Amino acid sequence: MRAVLQRVRHASVTVDGEQVGRIGPGLLVFLGVGRDDTDEDLSWIVGRIAHLRIFEDDEGRMNRSVIEAAGAVLLVSQFTLYGDCRRGRRPGFTQAMAPEQARVVIDQAVERLRDLGLPVETGVFGADMQVELGNDGPVTMLLDSTRQF
Repeated sequence: MRAVLQRVRHASVTVDGEQVGRIGPGLLVFLGVGRDDTDEDLSWIVGRIAHLRIFEDDEGRMNRSVIEAAGAVLLVSQFTLYGDCRRGRRPGFTQAMAPEQARVVIDQAVERLRDLGLPVETGVFGADMQVELGNDGPVTMLLDSTRQF
């Protein structure tokens, strides 16, 4: 499972001219599901999203998680995180999970984040989405459950 986390002051997602998700301070998370991802990958990525200490404490040090910072999460599914650009000029997506299965995993990620007490907004799975954000920092982190770097 792969995720791009961006610390934001605000973020929103719009589909067909209608805003479907919006948060204030927190994390914008683009989440992609790989075809071989397991529940262990899901648990790891959800744990990192919720507990990664990338928000400033009272001394200005990145020492708080999104939970501790009382932030929210805007989670947007993004299979293109599994785009393989090593050959040719057109990315291949054979490593991405099939849409029907990926939708279930994305929904589980949202549910698990909410179970941790986080307010979570989402985009619309499979839709053409427009995402707007106000970066905070900017702070951007890459997560890959198979590499766990």
